[in-house]
Amino acid sequence: MPTATTPNLAHPAIAPDPLAGLRDWHLPDPVSWWPPAPGWWLVAGLALAACALALHWWLRRRRQGAPARAALGELERLGARLVADGDGRRFAAAVSALLRRLALVRYPREQVAGLTGADWLAFLDGSGGGGRFVQGPGRVLAGVPYRAPESSDAGGQDPSDPMLDSAGLARLAGDWIRANRRPAP
Repeated sequence: MPTATTPNLAHPAIAPDPLAGLRDWHLPDPVSWWPPAPGWWLVAGLALAACALALHWWLRRRRQGAPARAALGELERLGARLVADGDGRRFAAAVSALLRRLALVRYPREQVAGLTGADWLAFLDGSGGGGRFVQGPGRVLAGVPYRAPESSDAGGQDPSDPMLDSAGLARLAGDWIRANRRPAP
């Protein structure tokens, strides 16, 4: 005969439920995002190094191109002055001086400083002129800047002179400046 303290095994409804004391399904605590795993520290370090190198490269290229940007700005100002006063001889002389200054920045002084006349034009052609200084509008740099202002009726220039293509000279000078943005090897 069963006693009150002994459970009745024949009737399960009467027996206490052994699973009643267990908790329901539960998820673990979420994984914290901080501190990151060591691999993420490595990725962050490599990303910072890549950004620093890219910034250094960009600043270096920008510094190397500064003389050319300044020369292009000066060429634009010379063109505006040409439009204002119409003195092509002064424009050609100023363009020649501008190109020489940039050449002295970009090339060794020994290679550039002593060049005059045809040698200067040949140097300009060889360093980005493509033959347009000796045969094109650039040939004006060899002679017109050094003409006396009173040598013709129009303030040092003859309007019919085919050598005085100021617009062509300005385009050619701009092309040469853009071709010489970086120092010579």
